[in-house]
Amino acid sequence: MSNTMTGGEAAVLSLHNLGIKTVFGLPGVQNDWLYNAFYDHREKFRIIHTRHEQGAAYMGLGHALASDMPTVFNIVPGPGLLNATAAMSTAYALNAKLMCLTGQITTTSIGKDWGELHEINGQLDIIRSLTKWAARANSPSEIPVLMREAFRQMLSGRPRPVGLEIPMDVLAGKAPADPDVNMLPVYEPPLDEEAVEAAARLLGGSSAPLIFVGSGAQGASALVRRLAETLQAPVVGYRTGMGVMDARSYLSLHQPAAKELWAKADVVLAIGSNMRVPARKWIKAHKPDIIRIDVDPTSHRKFLTPKCEITARAERALPLLLDRLESHNISRASREMELSEVKAAWAKRSAVLEPQISYLTAIREEIGEDGILVDELTQVGFASRIVYPVYKPRTFISTGYQGTLGYGFPTALGVKVARSDVPVVSVTGDGGFMFAVQELATAVQHKIPLIVLLFNNNRFGNVQQMQINDYGGRVIASDLHNPNFCRMVESFGAQALRADAPDAVRVALRRAIATTDVPTVIEVQVGDMPSVDQFR
Repeated sequence: MSNTMTGGEAAVLSLHNLGIKTVFGLPGVQNDWLYNAFYDHREKFRIIHTRHEQGAAYMGLGHALASDMPTVFNIVPGPGLLNATAAMSTAYALNAKLMCLTGQITTTSIGKDWGELHEINGQLDIIRSLTKWAARANSPSEIPVLMREAFRQMLSGRPRPVGLEIPMDVLAGKAPADPDVNMLPVYEPPLDEEAVEAAARLLGGSSAPLIFVGSGAQGASALVRRLAETLQAPVVGYRTGMGVMDARSYLSLHQPAAKELWAKADVVLAIGSNMRVPARKWIKAHKPDIIRIDVDPTSHRKFLTPKCEITARAERALPLLLDRLESHNISRASREMELSEVKAAWAKRSAVLEPQISYLTAIREEIGEDGILVDELTQVGFASRIVYPVYKPRTFISTGYQGTLGYGFPTALGVKVARSDVPVVSVTGDGGFMFAVQELATAVQHKIPLIVLLFNNNRFGNVQQMQINDYGGRVIASDLHNPNFCRMVESFGAQALRADAPDAVRVALRRAIATTDVPTVIEVQVGDMPSVDQFR
């Protein structure tokens, strides 16, 4: 039933009806009537206000990735939106269920170039370039309809960010609106049972199958495990695929460890993964039969032409594939000895990545199997993608192909908001940490006890290594002047610790885990570390 209400109230009640309980954002004049409505319904929401728009967007991203639930962040238009775009591009790369709810100048001023506060040309076009769907509400009555459509689009097919802009006069205006109307069903592509049958035949008769998993398999971990055990097929996860298969299983491999297995594989199954590295760098003369399971049909032929394409969510396709496989699967001996040797060989080969491995081992052992690690563009973060053992889905958060320097700390804050029940560790370098250091104030104010491991070498270390090794020592613009991190952290009201070795990091992590009301930053002074580039 429609009631007359402001656009702000229509937006807030629509969010509540859609299940949103936490919003990350920054108020401002174009959003005044939105925050007035948040105030009036403040018992329904946790509003986490940040110190920068990029912080709001990154925190929303972390919350979405850790919870696998739709998440909303809100900013003012113009420069506020532009400040959030790095996080939005990262969310797009990571298939995150994230909604950008942004303000806009008055409806009558849009496109007029009148010099209104925060006016930019083509704001909606900018949002569309970073999302799978975006729209503008032109009246309070439209807001609930567009909110529901935004969520339907976000959750249909391949999940990706969406955007909705609401002009300030629409937020302030009054009109009949119905925020209680139920959302339309999300779209699920029809499952091609003949394609599943063909895949079952291929896999069932294979002698050396191989499985690659990406973010599209994170919700199907138990099914992937059953399939891998049935086929005795190793499961390879990199960045967004880590944790789908428990790393303690002999069937779980890091990507570099699987390179030689590719040359022996007769059938390769990709589940929610583009297999970008193997498809572009490993293929050479050996071309196994490829099977793809992906909810996005445009992914099937991006790098290779598959023998079989199944357009569906992994959660929907795998039960039928397992069922059909029963009548086609040949008898296979356990590959435990063979694959254990592959894992051991990779451990021996990658052992040169010290001290990264020792630090990652300390993290892994101290945070427990449910603890979450958030990587960053730093040598410990790079190493984590190819050596860190991940035991459960959504417990390793990566920037994926976007490689957004500085994303880690604010994203990890959102992860911790979503998973307050487990330890969350952000691994960062001194360069990346300073991109969003002001969000320490947010973490203290909102009592977000994130643990930050800050590896400080007073430089953009990866950049400087490339300048030295690849460009004849042309070192420029990569040395950094840093503050006294411990004093700075304490000035925010957070806990500051120092550690000078992996054993000291263990002690500091235990103290940080026991601290439940403020964030902890553990500074670790380091020098140059061996690069993971040698394993590409």
